[in-house]
Amino acid sequence: MRVLFRADSSSKIGYGHIKRDLVLAKHYDEVSFACLELEGNLIESIPYEVFILENESIFELINLIKAEGFDLLIIDHYGISADDEKLIKFETGVKILSFDDEIRAHHCDILLNVNAYAKAKDYEGLVPKHCELRCGFSYALIREEFYAEVGKKRAKIWDFFICMGGVDPKNLSAKIASELPMDKKIAIATSSSNAHLRGLRRFVKAHENVELFVDCENLAKMMKQSRKLIISASSLVNEALLLKVNFKAVCYAKNQKKLALWLAQKGYEVEKR
Repeated sequence: MRVLFRADSSSKIGYGHIKRDLVLAKHYDEVSFACLELEGNLIESIPYEVFILENESIFELINLIKAEGFDLLIIDHYGISADDEKLIKFETGVKILSFDDEIRAHHCDILLNVNAYAKAKDYEGLVPKHCELRCGFSYALIREEFYAEVGKKRAKIWDFFICMGGVDPKNLSAKIASELPMDKKIAIATSSSNAHLRGLRRFVKAHENVELFVDCENLAKMMKQSRKLIISASSLVNEALLLKVNFKAVCYAKNQKKLALWLAQKGYEVEKR
């Protein structure tokens, strides 16, 4: 089966979509991606064939599916609506798996919501009757490095571990660190595509108790080595839940609100920024 992932990454929208797609992609044999070449993208890090799209036109995507003969389209993109999915289906007949984080309507064969709060009943009337619903933590897409850390005991090196995702679009890392006690050891993790990296490096240089980790290869180990995590209300939450570590989730984006609400209801510490 030929599989096409439609997802984007950039210094503005982050890396979350591509990162989880790469975990899912391991379940298929013949995989390709279709992406816009946005600033700060992860395209060069995708170990599969990548088709570069000229724009967000659904018709360009439809033509690509027809030309290459894809059997399954996996959509991980907020800009593609249920009507768009219906048109893609009508024009190509391709099987569609749609990611969802916001309990929105979809016209797909498989609906995947990997967030811990998600339940199949949430989608009553929102998807076709034949749609297979894959919802909740049991479908979480977590990298192997995190499973390798489950059950391991690690010495606590850091009092606080801060990670606002790969690009920290609201530049919260330094602000959060500055609000913590300066006698505590603080680790900040981010990526080289963080547009605020220069300022973050200056902040870290001025604070001896803070250390910056860019493109960290073993995030799971660092999380286990920290007494408390301060993380975005994103896929990082599933990773923290798997590791059973102490964390506070920071909600700063629309697509994080439902997860943040669920966490608060379950008694986890949540903060809105």
